[in-house]
Amino acid sequence: MAKNKLKKFAELASFKHVVQPCIEDLKKSFRYKGKWNKDFFLNSNPIVLELGCGKGEYSVALSKEFPNKNFIGIDIKGSRIWSGAKQAFEDKLTNVGFLRTRIDLIYNCFAINEIDEIWITFPDPQLKRSKSSKRLTHPKFLRMYNNILKSGGRIHLKTDSQFLHGFTLGVISAEKHTLEDATNDLYNSPVKRKHTHIKTFYENLFLSQGMAITYLRFILDYDDLN
Repeated sequence: MAKNKLKKFAELASFKHVVQPCIEDLKKSFRYKGKWNKDFFLNSNPIVLELGCGKGEYSVALSKEFPNKNFIGIDIKGSRIWSGAKQAFEDKLTNVGFLRTRIDLIYNCFAINEIDEIWITFPDPQLKRSKSSKRLTHPKFLRMYNNILKSGGRIHLKTDSQFLHGFTLGVISAEKHTLEDATNDLYNSPVKRKHTHIKTFYENLFLSQGMAITYLRFILDYDDLN
Protein backbone atom coordinates (compact mmCIF):
# COMPACT_ATOMS: atom_id res chain seq x y z
CA MET A 1 0.00 0.00 0.00
CA ALA A 2 2.79 2.43 0.93
CA LYS A 3 4.63 1.75 -2.33
CA ASN A 4 1.43 2.29 -4.32
CA LYS A 5 0.83 5.64 -2.62
CA LEU A 6 4.41 6.73 -3.23
CA LYS A 7 4.02 5.82 -6.90
CA LYS A 8 0.82 7.88 -7.13
CA PHE A 9 2.41 10.88 -5.43
CA ALA A 10 5.39 10.71 -7.80
CA GLU A 11 3.06 10.57 -10.78
CA LEU A 12 1.03 13.51 -9.46
CA ALA A 13 4.20 15.56 -9.23
CA SER A 14 4.91 14.82 -12.89
CA PHE A 15 1.48 15.97 -14.15
CA LYS A 16 1.52 19.52 -15.50
CA HIS A 17 -2.24 19.82 -14.91
CA VAL A 18 -1.87 19.18 -11.15
CA VAL A 19 -0.87 22.02 -8.81
CA GLN A 20 0.29 21.24 -5.27
CA PRO A 21 1.24 24.48 -3.51
CA CYS A 22 2.61 24.52 0.01
CA ILE A 23 1.01 26.79 2.61
CA GLU A 24 3.96 29.17 2.43
CA ASP A 25 3.37 29.64 -1.31
CA LEU A 26 -0.29 30.41 -0.73
CA LYS A 27 0.39 32.92 2.02
CA LYS A 28 2.81 34.87 -0.17
CA SER A 29 1.85 35.37 -3.80
CA PHE A 30 0.45 32.23 -5.39
CA ARG A 31 1.51 32.16 -9.03
CA TYR A 32 -1.91 31.27 -10.49
CA LYS A 33 -4.08 33.57 -8.36
CA GLY A 34 -5.87 35.80 -10.86
CA LYS A 35 -4.02 34.08 -13.70
CA TRP A 36 -5.65 30.68 -14.10
CA ASN A 37 -7.01 31.53 -17.53
CA LYS A 38 -3.88 33.22 -18.79
CA ASP A 39 -1.14 31.00 -17.36
CA PHE A 40 -2.75 27.62 -16.66
CA PHE A 41 -5.53 27.00 -19.18
CA LEU A 42 -4.17 29.41 -21.80
CA ASN A 43 -7.68 30.57 -22.73
CA SER A 44 -10.41 32.90 -21.49
CA ASN A 45 -13.15 30.32 -20.92
CA PRO A 46 -15.28 30.24 -17.73
CA ILE A 47 -13.76 28.43 -14.73
CA VAL A 48 -15.75 25.91 -12.68
CA LEU A 49 -14.55 24.48 -9.34
CA GLU A 50 -15.36 21.10 -7.84
CA LEU A 51 -14.74 21.37 -4.09
CA GLY A 52 -13.76 18.24 -2.20
CA CYS A 53 -13.53 16.52 -5.57
CA GLY A 54 -12.31 13.16 -4.28
CA LYS A 55 -11.48 11.08 -7.33
CA GLY A 56 -12.46 13.97 -9.60
CA GLU A 57 -15.28 12.23 -11.43
CA TYR A 58 -17.36 15.38 -11.81
CA SER A 59 -14.47 17.54 -12.97
CA VAL A 60 -13.42 15.03 -15.62
CA ALA A 61 -16.95 14.21 -16.82
CA LEU A 62 -18.03 17.85 -17.01
CA SER A 63 -14.86 18.79 -18.87
CA LYS A 64 -15.84 16.30 -21.57
CA GLU A 65 -19.40 17.64 -21.77
CA PHE A 66 -18.30 21.28 -21.83
CA PRO A 67 -15.10 21.70 -23.86
CA ASN A 68 -15.60 25.48 -23.79
CA LYS A 69 -15.34 25.63 -19.99
CA ASN A 70 -12.39 25.04 -17.67
CA PHE A 71 -12.66 22.80 -14.60
CA ILE A 72 -10.56 22.56 -11.45
CA GLY A 73 -11.00 19.73 -8.95
CA ILE A 74 -9.84 20.61 -5.44
CA ASP A 75 -9.03 18.16 -2.69
CA ILE A 76 -6.39 17.76 0.01
CA LYS A 77 -5.99 14.02 -0.59
CA GLY A 78 -3.40 13.41 -3.27
CA SER A 79 -4.13 9.69 -3.46
CA ARG A 80 -7.73 10.55 -4.35
CA ILE A 81 -7.20 13.21 -7.00
CA TRP A 82 -4.61 10.96 -8.65
CA SER A 83 -7.49 8.98 -10.18
CA GLY A 84 -9.04 11.99 -11.92
CA ALA A 85 -5.67 13.46 -12.85
CA LYS A 86 -4.59 10.14 -14.36
CA GLN A 87 -7.78 9.85 -16.39
CA ALA A 88 -7.51 13.45 -17.61
CA PHE A 89 -3.94 12.74 -18.69
CA GLU A 90 -4.83 9.52 -20.50
CA ASP A 91 -7.83 11.17 -22.21
CA LYS A 92 -5.67 14.15 -23.21
CA LEU A 93 -8.10 16.64 -21.67
CA THR A 94 -6.79 20.20 -21.75
CA ASN A 95 -9.64 21.95 -19.95
CA VAL A 96 -9.37 20.24 -16.55
CA GLY A 97 -6.81 20.60 -13.77
CA PHE A 98 -6.46 19.63 -10.14
CA LEU A 99 -5.43 21.67 -7.13
CA ARG A 100 -4.27 19.91 -3.99
CA THR A 101 -5.07 22.16 -1.06
CA ARG A 102 -7.50 22.72 1.79
CA ILE A 103 -10.85 24.29 0.92
CA ASP A 104 -10.39 26.95 3.59
CA LEU A 105 -7.36 28.21 1.66
CA ILE A 106 -9.04 28.74 -1.71
CA TYR A 107 -9.22 32.51 -1.21
CA ASN A 108 -5.42 32.38 -1.40
CA CYS A 109 -5.66 30.48 -4.68
CA PHE A 110 -8.15 32.55 -6.69
CA ALA A 111 -8.73 36.25 -7.25
CA ILE A 112 -11.97 38.17 -6.76
CA ASN A 113 -14.52 37.27 -9.48
CA GLU A 114 -12.21 34.67 -11.04
CA ILE A 115 -14.64 31.74 -10.73
CA ASP A 116 -17.91 31.27 -12.65
CA GLU A 117 -19.45 28.28 -10.90
CA ILE A 118 -18.92 25.86 -7.99
CA TRP A 119 -19.84 22.21 -7.48
CA ILE A 120 -19.73 20.66 -4.00
CA THR A 121 -20.01 16.90 -4.38
CA PHE A 122 -20.55 14.61 -1.40
CA PRO A 123 -18.63 16.54 1.26
CA ASP A 124 -18.25 15.38 4.84
CA PRO A 125 -21.49 16.59 6.51
CA GLN A 126 -19.65 17.19 9.80
CA LEU A 127 -22.58 15.99 11.90
CA LYS A 128 -21.25 17.11 15.28
CA ARG A 129 -22.42 20.58 16.30
CA SER A 130 -18.88 21.43 17.42
CA LYS A 131 -17.73 20.97 13.81
CA SER A 132 -20.57 22.88 12.13
CA SER A 133 -18.19 25.61 10.91
CA LYS A 134 -16.36 22.95 8.87
CA ARG A 135 -19.41 22.21 6.73
CA LEU A 136 -18.68 23.41 3.21
CA THR A 137 -22.01 25.26 3.07
CA HIS A 138 -21.52 27.04 6.40
CA PRO A 139 -21.83 30.86 6.08
CA LYS A 140 -18.09 31.11 6.72
CA PHE A 141 -17.37 29.18 3.54
CA LEU A 142 -20.15 30.83 1.54
CA ARG A 143 -18.61 34.25 2.19
CA MET A 144 -15.30 32.87 1.02
CA TYR A 145 -16.87 31.54 -2.17
CA ASN A 146 -18.61 34.85 -2.72
CA ASN A 147 -15.29 36.63 -2.95
CA ILE A 148 -14.02 34.45 -5.78
CA LEU A 149 -17.35 33.89 -7.59
CA LYS A 150 -18.56 36.24 -10.28
CA SER A 151 -21.89 37.92 -9.64
CA GLY A 152 -24.68 35.42 -10.31
CA GLY A 153 -22.31 32.45 -10.15
CA ARG A 154 -24.17 29.27 -9.21
CA ILE A 155 -23.32 26.82 -6.44
CA HIS A 156 -24.42 23.18 -6.73
CA LEU A 157 -24.57 20.83 -3.75
CA LYS A 158 -25.00 17.12 -4.32
CA THR A 159 -25.00 14.92 -1.22
CA ASP A 160 -26.39 11.77 0.33
CA SER A 161 -26.76 13.59 3.65
CA GLN A 162 -30.32 14.71 4.30
CA PHE A 163 -28.89 16.55 7.31
CA LEU A 164 -26.50 18.64 5.21
CA HIS A 165 -29.22 19.21 2.62
CA GLY A 166 -31.54 20.60 5.32
CA PHE A 167 -28.76 22.59 6.99
CA THR A 168 -27.91 24.24 3.68
CA LEU A 169 -31.54 25.08 2.95
CA GLY A 170 -31.65 26.77 6.35
CA VAL A 171 -28.53 28.80 5.61
CA ILE A 172 -29.85 29.86 2.21
CA SER A 173 -33.13 31.01 3.77
CA ALA A 174 -31.57 32.74 6.78
CA GLU A 175 -29.05 34.65 4.68
CA LYS A 176 -31.58 35.40 1.92
CA HIS A 177 -29.68 33.79 -0.92
CA THR A 178 -31.50 32.76 -4.10
CA LEU A 179 -32.56 29.11 -4.17
CA GLU A 180 -33.02 27.99 -7.78
CA ASP A 181 -33.60 24.28 -7.37
CA ALA A 182 -33.89 21.67 -4.61
CA THR A 183 -34.81 18.02 -4.26
CA ASN A 184 -34.25 15.53 -1.46
CA ASP A 185 -34.43 12.54 -3.82
CA LEU A 186 -32.73 13.40 -7.09
CA TYR A 187 -33.22 10.17 -9.01
CA ASN A 188 -36.87 9.74 -8.05
CA SER A 189 -37.75 13.33 -8.88
CA PRO A 190 -40.09 13.95 -11.85
CA VAL A 191 -37.96 16.97 -12.80
CA LYS A 192 -35.21 16.22 -15.31
CA ARG A 193 -32.05 18.15 -14.46
CA LYS A 194 -28.98 18.72 -16.59
CA HIS A 195 -25.54 17.57 -15.48
CA THR A 196 -26.67 15.82 -12.31
CA HIS A 197 -26.50 12.39 -13.95
CA ILE A 198 -22.76 12.05 -13.34
CA LYS A 199 -22.16 9.60 -10.50
CA THR A 200 -19.10 9.69 -8.29
CA PHE A 201 -17.50 6.66 -6.66
CA TYR A 202 -19.13 7.54 -3.34
CA GLU A 203 -22.48 8.25 -4.95
CA ASN A 204 -22.62 4.79 -6.50
CA LEU A 205 -21.75 3.35 -3.10
CA PHE A 206 -24.57 5.28 -1.41
CA LEU A 207 -27.06 4.32 -4.12
CA SER A 208 -26.17 0.65 -3.74
CA GLN A 209 -27.14 0.99 -0.08
CA GLY A 210 -30.54 2.42 -1.02
CA MET A 211 -29.75 5.96 0.09
CA ALA A 212 -31.44 8.93 -1.58
CA ILE A 213 -29.27 11.58 -3.25
CA THR A 214 -30.13 15.23 -2.68
CA TYR A 215 -29.40 18.25 -4.84
CA LEU A 216 -29.44 22.04 -4.41
CA ARG A 217 -28.60 24.92 -6.75
CA PHE A 218 -28.39 28.46 -5.44
CA ILE A 219 -26.90 31.91 -5.97
CA LEU A 220 -25.26 33.94 -3.23
CA ASP A 221 -26.50 37.40 -2.36
CA TYR A 222 -24.02 39.36 -0.27
CA ASP A 223 -24.40 43.01 -1.25
CA ASP A 224 -21.75 44.08 1.26
CA LEU A 225 -19.06 41.81 -0.17
CA ASN A 226 -17.22 41.46 -3.48
